[in-house]
Amino acid sequence: MREPVSEEDGLKAISSGNRRGYLKIFLGYASGVGKSFRMLDEARRRHLRGQDVLVGATQPRIPPEAKLALQALEVVPLKAVGEGVVVDVEAVIGRHPEVCFIDGLAYENPPGARNKSRWEDVQELVQAGIKVVASVNIQYITELSEQIEAITGKHVTQTVPISFIRSADEIEVVDAPPLDALARTQAEQSGFDERRQQLLRLRELALVLAADVVDHQLASYLEAHGVKQQLGAQERIVVCLTADSKAEEMIATAQLIAQRFYGELVVVNVDQPEISSVERAVLDGKLRLARAAGVPVEILQGRDPVETLMAFARARGMTQVFVGHSRSSRFWSRLFGNPVDRLVRLSRGMDVRIFPNDHD
Repeated sequence: MREPVSEEDGLKAISSGNRRGYLKIFLGYASGVGKSFRMLDEARRRHLRGQDVLVGATQPRIPPEAKLALQALEVVPLKAVGEGVVVDVEAVIGRHPEVCFIDGLAYENPPGARNKSRWEDVQELVQAGIKVVASVNIQYITELSEQIEAITGKHVTQTVPISFIRSADEIEVVDAPPLDALARTQAEQSGFDERRQQLLRLRELALVLAADVVDHQLASYLEAHGVKQQLGAQERIVVCLTADSKAEEMIATAQLIAQRFYGELVVVNVDQPEISSVERAVLDGKLRLARAAGVPVEILQGRDPVETLMAFARARGMTQVFVGHSRSSRFWSRLFGNPVDRLVRLSRGMDVRIFPNDHD
């Protein structure tokens, strides 16, 4: 007997009827955050509640804590096809469990399989009326792979289209703190600060993608019911650039958030007449980069850069402020004290995002 649709199953299940199954995705922002464990622990808890649970695929290497969750569960062995293995779609459909758990959505199937990729296997199971809980890391999302490669330096070839992620009825970000994720990987400790910044950016992308999925679901639901309404959190982001800022990274992150949340984005520079001609040329190049990306640019005038920036942000109703900061703090702190502390004190409800400057 199929599991009744619960409140947890959300609006999508109501609008689609009972002909298709239900898709939940655990989204990880990096290896080691624990998405496989979270997925299998949910399988264990459902099993203990008496639900008919089946595991259709796990990762080749399972962490010890995930193995414990797996011990009491029924597992359908992967099916050999050519020189590889695939989810046994026929066996799962024939078994027709209440919930099927499948790890690793991005795997490509070997030649001769009924579907090219594992995510297509999952799609077929959902279309067959089975509730599927699956997992994927954000680096394997097709449309984000290049941006994430620029962050991590790692290239991936097996990916899942964002359209499939958006088809999920439920998405849950496995939101382990970035330092925990760092501690669980074997990344080189010499690059600790850089790796921490990478994890923070990946985590943000995962949270934004999850919010985008929810927004997309609600918009589709309202459209299907004839409700004409523009949804989305109206984020207003100001990116403050200096000669030292990592402009490309800051602008790309802000654009992603603004696009996902139908928000406003503006780049500013608080004019500092005393900077050198070399710094001025570098700054002008970074402002040109913003204009080339289609982002409006404003030059602010004021003796105190921190207060000038915050006054602009308050007047424009900004919700997020992006700034660069150097450990040497040579930009603002030489005249006005620690800029980060002052920005936070003056932000009054705005989110302040700090990016490391070039050469840090």
